[in-house]
Amino acid sequence: MSLMSEDADPSEQRAAARPAAATAQPNRVTFNRLELHRILNLYGRMVADGEWRDYAIDFLKDRAVFSVYRRASEVPIYRIEKDPRLARKQGMYSVISATGLILRRGHELERVLLVIDRKLAVV
Repeated sequence: MSLMSEDADPSEQRAAARPAAATAQPNRVTFNRLELHRILNLYGRMVADGEWRDYAIDFLKDRAVFSVYRRASEVPIYRIEKDPRLARKQGMYSVISATGLILRRGHELERVLLVIDRKLAVV
């Protein structure tokens, strides 16, 4: 015995349920692919230079955090944060030092990462 009437098509009920799930707000803030690519490129260069050794990524309800460690047992030396609530104010990206000092904040990730991205300079 079925709870549906014989005239109803079961696929219509599934199709009606799909838009509600697709429009649901995400419960976490995340880095997109391009942001992660840029951050991990910087991380790879710093690991190759021997300055960084470990990282952690946290996707929280209000922000996404990429933490960089010199050693795995220490506090992070830098935190790269994405906070969408600040997108219309100071900018949603920020780099924060181990002491909690905001080194740079802005609307573009590339420009914010320049504070810790040491490129080769001609001397």
